[in-house]
Amino acid sequence: MALLLPFAACTPGPALAQRGLLPDFADLAERVQPAVVNIAVTSEQRAVEIPPELRGTPFERYFRDRLRNRRQEVVGAGSGFVIDPSGYIVTNNHVVGSASRVVVSLQDGSELPARVVGTDELTDLALLKVEPRAPLTAVAWGSSAAARVGSWVLAAGNPFGLGGTVTAGIISARGREIGAGPFDDFIQTDAAINPGNSGGPLFNAAGEVIGINTAIYSPSGASAGIGFATPSDLARPVIEQLRRDGRVERGWLGVSVQDVVPEDGRTGRRGVLIAGVERNSPAGRAGLRQGDIVLAINGDRVETSRALVRTVAAVAPGQTLRLTVLREGRERDLPVQVGRRPGA
Repeated sequence: MALLLPFAACTPGPALAQRGLLPDFADLAERVQPAVVNIAVTSEQRAVEIPPELRGTPFERYFRDRLRNRRQEVVGAGSGFVIDPSGYIVTNNHVVGSASRVVVSLQDGSELPARVVGTDELTDLALLKVEPRAPLTAVAWGSSAAARVGSWVLAAGNPFGLGGTVTAGIISARGREIGAGPFDDFIQTDAAINPGNSGGPLFNAAGEVIGINTAIYSPSGASAGIGFATPSDLARPVIEQLRRDGRVERGWLGVSVQDVVPEDGRTGRRGVLIAGVERNSPAGRAGLRQGDIVLAINGDRVETSRALVRTVAAVAPGQTLRLTVLREGRERDLPVQVGRRPGA
């Protein structure tokens, strides 16, 4: 026979929280929320479209003259967080886009115009700068490499335009590839992330930023418990470059690559196959050949093509890497001077 319990007896959350058996995020939220900001974006786009039914008619010239100098405003919103009391703010590139005007709203309700210091499309990151009258509350970076699946996290931001919102969950997975670009390495979390959360921070239990909330998987457009954050270990050097130079320069070898697994029969170890070498590229000048299998870079094992791309991209152009390659059954080391990624 089923045993029916009163509703209060079926909800042990408050009692367990008081006994320290469940986490309480109140102190953490109170400490970090002043550093989380809302971002309002205005873009201007020329409206030059002529209705198809008017093309070729006497009305086309009239409408073309009316629309030539007319502009329409596109308004968007997102989130961000302060990393320096002087007013440096991190957000997503897709939040600011080609904005003509960016306004940052602080927790106390004050608004500050923001300047876009730099953006990086490949990692979907952007750095803003505001000029506050007094130092702002800032948060510190944490190590995403130290984050474990199952660890508690807190997401903060501006979902659906509702500022000052926090949601809690755990890290569901790491190293997720979602087709966003060559540097996919997302943290997956079940903390509720919705439109407007983009660019907001993902905190660990110590109040350190271990990710930047960037994307969601959602058939409905709202949170389905699958959100993705750019890891702090990937984001931090990009943000530092943007702050220093206003742009990001990445290393480049000039090769096309694909994964090698032991089942391929080429080697009993995992590695990265050089499928092609561009002419006059750093790899070509260093003597890399099609069919070589890269086993390590500077002595560190490389087992996937994505790992190779990320490792090379993180190296400043002009530096030299030592590639250990397998060629005709023999290992050899080749020094390669890294070039600058085209289009960087």
